[in-house]
Amino acid sequence: MSRKRAFDRDTVLEIALLEFWRHGYEATSIASLTAAMGIRPPSLYAAFGDKRHLFEEVVERYRKQDFSARALAEEPTARAAIARMLREAAVNYTDPGHPPGCLIFSAAVNGGPESADVREAMRGIREAAKAAIAAHIASDVAAGLLPEGTDAGALALFYAATVQGMSTQARDGATRRDLERITEFAMLAWPGEREGTPDGHPGRGPG
Repeated sequence: MSRKRAFDRDTVLEIALLEFWRHGYEATSIASLTAAMGIRPPSLYAAFGDKRHLFEEVVERYRKQDFSARALAEEPTARAAIARMLREAAVNYTDPGHPPGCLIFSAAVNGGPESADVREAMRGIREAAKAAIAAHIASDVAAGLLPEGTDAGALALFYAATVQGMSTQARDGATRRDLERITEFAMLAWPGEREGTPDGHPGRGPG
């Protein structure tokens, strides 16, 4: 009979997620991971293969809680989905229960040639999210919910950049209210919108 693992996989995965989120992929070493996870290196290799495969599992775990994907899937219009995405980003990126910002945006921004494939994988995830936003916008243009001629790709790029910027601002110490104000101003750029609140109801603009 094989020996039962002396650790809970979900628990150590969550610890590894926070380590990568806090320090980034390249700066997080096997030594720091095993120290935080409370396991020995042979146990990490036996359970996860290596640092790269552990990171991939961490990213998959993180993406299962992706609020932006849920917003796009659950909201009936692109405007509602993007407004919800930005509101939830303001809450999530400043949650004191975990490192600030977004793991996908920050964990593999810089590094040497040895981690180029990791950076490319993270870029691919971001590009897929941008494409999903653009598709939702294009669908609303086709349905007549947005003005004819609306550039779905450019609009998606603007809101993807807004979300990415909110992550960076959170890592620099921005508060939830700071990010909520970014949301309010960003939604004023929605085609055909001149005033109102991000939830789509009439109201005051920013401030």
